[in-house]
Amino acid sequence: MPSSYPRFAANDGVIDAATAALGDMLVEACERVGEVQLHVKREATVEVLRTLRDTPGLEYQQLMEIAGVDYPARGDERFEVVYCLLSLTRNHRLHVHVRTDEATAIPSVTGLWPVAGWLEREVYDMFGVLFDGNPDLRRILTDYGFRGHPLRKDFPQTGYVELRYSEADKRVVYEPVQLAQDFRNFDFLSPWEGGAYQLPGDEKAAQAPGAPTPLKADEVKR
Repeated sequence: MPSSYPRFAANDGVIDAATAALGDMLVEACERVGEVQLHVKREATVEVLRTLRDTPGLEYQQLMEIAGVDYPARGDERFEVVYCLLSLTRNHRLHVHVRTDEATAIPSVTGLWPVAGWLEREVYDMFGVLFDGNPDLRRILTDYGFRGHPLRKDFPQTGYVELRYSEADKRVVYEPVQLAQDFRNFDFLSPWEGGAYQLPGDEKAAQAPGAPTPLKADEVKR
């Protein structure tokens, strides 16, 4: 039975309340795709999130996710870190956006939400964004000695190395990527229709006596 209650609370008044609470820490506030986005100053990240968590009427108690986005066309500040917040008491979600480059660290929010430790490590591993104050900023998704950050737009789709199990060494070995072929032709014909495959030497062989070759689907008289 469908519920008469909305899945999430409406955005009415959220931007005004956040603007009043954040003051000059806020760069831009907007509503896109039905969700409120707050773009804030990088150096004020911790204070912004603490204000959104503790201010009555906002009360975004839970940090759901920290996501990274890469916009190479932006120049130096190509990376955007998005903090996804949830207010349990108000049943409302909010996104906080912070821009940075690959050399300037964003203040860690592990002091507000301990779970941010792992989430910041994921963003660091995938994008190379640094977090100042994270007590254990190491890779968490890729392997030891991994080169580069795989979710950057300029990271090659093939990667730099490939791994395989070596019977000679009895262990997994890393090797430079070697593409067996640059381009492949795929045959999308139905197996019931078959393809006209010509092998070397077939042009010299006559049709052997026996059952006639089955007709293709488009050759059958209807």
